[in-house]
Amino acid sequence: MWWWEKFIIRRSTLGLFHGKETFDTYAPYCRQPELVHDIHIDRSEHIQPADLQAKVAKVRQGPLKIVYAGRADAMKGPSDWISVLRHLHKAGVEFEATWLGDGPELPAMRAQAAEAGLEQKVRFAGFVNDRQATMAHLREAQLFLFCHKTPESPRCLIEALVSGTPIVGYEGAFSRDLVSEHKGGQLVPLNDVAALSEAVRDLARNRDALGLLINKAAKDGVPFDDESVFQHRSEMIRRYL
Repeated sequence: MWWWEKFIIRRSTLGLFHGKETFDTYAPYCRQPELVHDIHIDRSEHIQPADLQAKVAKVRQGPLKIVYAGRADAMKGPSDWISVLRHLHKAGVEFEATWLGDGPELPAMRAQAAEAGLEQKVRFAGFVNDRQATMAHLREAQLFLFCHKTPESPRCLIEALVSGTPIVGYEGAFSRDLVSEHKGGQLVPLNDVAALSEAVRDLARNRDALGLLINKAAKDGVPFDDESVFQHRSEMIRRYL
């Protein structure tokens, strides 16, 4: 943290910090720190009850549907992401995986996937400009696989939860906090590709457990819409300022 960040925060009456990772970093320097979420998700973008029911009903059918939405950047762990898929392929797990997003690591990801013989199982969609199309992909997926390497508060995890898609990936303060109430995800230690591969493999082989996890993910996503989080921030400002 830069000295001037500490300087400003120490002199602030109220600190609104997006996500648990950010909160844990800055809270010690603030007299009144508050955990908030800076998101722009309309309530209409949440998976509807009928769609959630249909999603769970179809969970036993076909290959496991895996998705990620974000930049193909080293901090997102794209190499680990492909490595997990390679382990699944070797274990005989049937799956379809899609990476939504562009970035400097995309060529290396394509090469890694080709080397592992995953060309028919992995789709690289590149940058998707249509937000509704992205949200549709998230709702259709059965599992959001992420391998984030650095402390951050990525909104894509929240977008997955409101889509009724469990988050499965490396544990951090942010991801752990998001699913703390209903356990709508499975988290493993940072950089443990083997443990992450095993977690995904087990869900692929136990679709009843995956169906339960989908329902839990949707419950963990309920609090996250723009009106609710704006109201929460407004209440904090009225209370302390």
